[in-house]
Amino acid sequence: MKNNNLFKEFKNDLPASIVVFFVAVPLCLGIALASGAPLFSGIIAGIVGGIIVGIASGSPLGVSGPAAGLAVIVLTAIGTLGSFQAFLLSVVIAGIIQLALGFAKAGFIAYFFPSSVIKGMLTGIGLLIILKQIPHALGWDKDPEGDDAFIQADGQNTFSEIAKALDFITPGAALIAVISLAILILWDSVLTKKHKIFQLIQGPIVVVILGIVMNYLFKSGTLNFSLAEDQVVRLPVANNFTEFFNQFTFPDFSAITNLEVWKIGLVMAIVASLETLLCVEATDKMDPDKRVTPTNRELKAQGLGNIVSGLIGGLPVTQVIVRSSANINFGGKTKLSAILHGVFLLVSAITIAGLLNMIPLASLAAILLMVGYKLAKPMLFKQMYRLGWEQFIPFVATVVGILATDLLRGITIGMLFGIFYTLRHSYRNSHYMKETVTTEEGQEVHHIVLAEEVSFFNKASVIKELEEIPKNSKVIIDCTKSKSIAYDVVELIRDFRSNAKTKNIAVETVNFIEPSLK
Repeated sequence: MKNNNLFKEFKNDLPASIVVFFVAVPLCLGIALASGAPLFSGIIAGIVGGIIVGIASGSPLGVSGPAAGLAVIVLTAIGTLGSFQAFLLSVVIAGIIQLALGFAKAGFIAYFFPSSVIKGMLTGIGLLIILKQIPHALGWDKDPEGDDAFIQADGQNTFSEIAKALDFITPGAALIAVISLAILILWDSVLTKKHKIFQLIQGPIVVVILGIVMNYLFKSGTLNFSLAEDQVVRLPVANNFTEFFNQFTFPDFSAITNLEVWKIGLVMAIVASLETLLCVEATDKMDPDKRVTPTNRELKAQGLGNIVSGLIGGLPVTQVIVRSSANINFGGKTKLSAILHGVFLLVSAITIAGLLNMIPLASLAAILLMVGYKLAKPMLFKQMYRLGWEQFIPFVATVVGILATDLLRGITIGMLFGIFYTLRHSYRNSHYMKETVTTEEGQEVHHIVLAEEVSFFNKASVIKELEEIPKNSKVIIDCTKSKSIAYDVVELIRDFRSNAKTKNIAVETVNFIEPSLK
């Protein structure tokens, strides 16, 4: 995207960037908390993901920042290395590896994920957002924002956490969530169609402002509706520039000879790259303009982001589907939205951290509930079912896998089902029986035509077909259309031709190339 076009959709990108900013703040802090890292490291990663990656990326709608999928890796890595500074060196190394992958054009991996799995990923994340935000909407905030695993950091799981929340409802938080959700639904379904002003001012911005006002009134009121400290945003507050800059941490370069530092860097590079490429595919599918993100450039941008984030004390970054989908759902058009959300994170951390700490998590939960619903609309299940089992089963497997485990494991489960149906399709389409005729002498002639591509996966189906050729008949094995036949199948045909005499079967091959033995 040319720089002179960067501001062409400013009226859409600005309100979307504000929404993404509000969503990003608790996620950055929550992921840092779940990672066992300083809270400010999450904010640094959000700033770098927005500004540095946003500028370098070719993704028009993707938003980068700290990823929940890396939280467990980060937590384990800090414990293994013994210091956060040594871990930061691993983040820098991960960035260098990603940069190398981008230059090596490894982004093509993104195109190997089936559409059914990508749609399942979006739907699974939508349902996961809804399930994870219900406790926050009710005022139960024991699990940090951004935790997307089934088994949570507090020992609960996704469903037991909801049951627990129902026993500890905070009236003030629940009231804020219900009013906020009502406003968002009204804004989306009615008001935006009434007047352009409601399209310019996004509903989530109104919800956040209302949440701050209600939180303030609850504190000064007589009703027992006031919110606890863990029920609002908790951004580290710097009283001056010195305190702000003291929150930055730098890598321990003396740990460069530690093999564990390199191992952790490699693991993070692989996981972060996979998460990014999956998010790129999913974001492109949600893009109303159906633009295609250059994946190799995205790997380079993420690599640059991780190098910078590691050098100044931030968590590893990836492109993140929650923020990206919020960006799309609330009107973002270009990558300016992602860049602006990073700028807002930076400015707010310096200037208005105290004000942001009055935002109820219940307000943000209402916004994310809307994002989750838009990702997991019931109609999508019906559409996928109509496409047939080959699309529906991998889709459902991905959804269930994400809900029952975590993002990467869920996608792996969906991919396994997708591969199964691909192999099954390949098995069934290795060949076809062109015709069976009977000569005047009463001999049956079977004509088998092999497919264009015959792999070793097709070996079983070809064996089955040949074994069904009756005795005292003739078979023509036609390889005219075949551009590639796996050696296993070539060897099979040669062996069948040799053994067919025992059944008095005459074998004729057309354009069959004998395997050469050197």
